[in-house]
Amino acid sequence: MPTKEETILAERRQALEEEFFRRREQALIERMRQEQQRRELTEALSQASGIKDPEVLRKLVDLGIQPRTLAPLALVPLVEVAWADGSMAPKEREAIVAAAEAAGLDRGSAGFALLESWLEERPEPALRQVWFEYVRALCSALDEAGRERLRSEVMGRARAVAEAAGGILGLGRKVSQAEEQVLRELDAAFTKE
Repeated sequence: MPTKEETILAERRQALEEEFFRRREQALIERMRQEQQRRELTEALSQASGIKDPEVLRKLVDLGIQPRTLAPLALVPLVEVAWADGSMAPKEREAIVAAAEAAGLDRGSAGFALLESWLEERPEPALRQVWFEYVRALCSALDEAGRERLRSEVMGRARAVAEAAGGILGLGRKVSQAEEQVLRELDAAFTKE
């Protein structure tokens, strides 16, 4: 017959083991829940964007892009051009906000909040890379005419932002060399590979 101390120790050991396995089980359940949410988000992004490439979708999810924040992704070229020379001029910001509103992005939405974060602080280079992959995936689903319409629309808006703050009193270059370089790089995303 176990002593009182042995019984207490055995009960304590049992309680510690149960707690250990309970925590481990909770961690596994949480991980499974997160994986399920990621799969659902990836599927929703695929449906919202038309993108089927799992690698592009993974990168979008990694950047925190969700179906409700997908709309600002189309504005990445405007943001990139505005930040090309290291700072964003107030007129460039105004041009981007006007483009966002024209595209139907509501000021109170999660997408607009994401855009504002890009206007306040220069986005990480990974965002531009994901935009390139997004556009290439989109272009692969379009015919030549559709691809050209998309290119014309996107690059036209990006150039308008670049020109928004250009020149002093209407004199000099409207678009800086850094902005021209970014425009060329962005335009390359539309070429068929």
